[in-house]
Amino acid sequence: MATITMTGTEQVSHSKQEKEEPAQKTAIQAISQGVQLTGIPSFTAIDKKRRWMLEHMAGAFRVFARKGFGEGMSGHISLRDPEHPDSFWTNPLGLHFGQVKVSDLILLNEQGKPLGGNLSRPANAAGFQIHSVIHRKYPHVNAACHAHSVNGKAWSTFAKPLDMTNQDVAMFYGDAQAVYKEFGGVVLEPEESERLGGALGPNGKLLILRNHGLLTAGQTVDEAAYLFTLAEKSCEIQLKIEAAAASGLQKLFIPKEAAEYTFKMTSDPEALYCEFQPEYELEKEISNGSFFN
Repeated sequence: MATITMTGTEQVSHSKQEKEEPAQKTAIQAISQGVQLTGIPSFTAIDKKRRWMLEHMAGAFRVFARKGFGEGMSGHISLRDPEHPDSFWTNPLGLHFGQVKVSDLILLNEQGKPLGGNLSRPANAAGFQIHSVIHRKYPHVNAACHAHSVNGKAWSTFAKPLDMTNQDVAMFYGDAQAVYKEFGGVVLEPEESERLGGALGPNGKLLILRNHGLLTAGQTVDEAAYLFTLAEKSCEIQLKIEAAAASGLQKLFIPKEAAEYTFKMTSDPEALYCEFQPEYELEKEISNGSFFN
């Protein structure tokens, strides 16, 4: 095995670097022991970027189907178009998440008019009301996910945020999560969607909708999709904790400083994009990439 020798000056310099690196590392650099994990790719051609985005969007639907997030015609993912930022892609109404392909996706403008993609099926009107407000209010949000998943619906009845009970849920620390404490029925009116969208807040990644379910947002569809799977699982864990605590067991929460640090080291868009890739790659293998069509 080859050895590496350093002069005294180099050793001092290296030691200084070791002390400074932890504060300078990104989340991906910090979690990668050795070769750095590949993050969000960049593109020089807008059509190639759009195609890549839509493939990941269709893949996210397939993951949602595998995890059982479907509920009749409910549920939608939206993704801001990279060329026309006032428009977004979404899924057609009445198509199971497990059947969604790239060619099924619909491009809507901010008035809800279909501009491209699959024009043979309608989009979800309630979904448009919710997602159009999110995209208009928060320019940094490129994707949003909403579904009527079992544990999300169950926890939403309490109209409370998730507690900092474990390392993973700390990705929703502070104002990264919010609660919409009203319920006005199916969101078909602009006034209701404005109130709902406003509840997310500029730093929001998770919005718990009372008596309704969950909504997550991110800079990539991968980020928003991963956060939804995490939020749904976190709701399941929270419900189990509440049931156990009812017997008299004491809940111990993550200390504020530890929660802040964990959030900082796990919640940037690059890291959250990477968190979704294992599920996406598995879905490609399981389906033989059929959602690319």
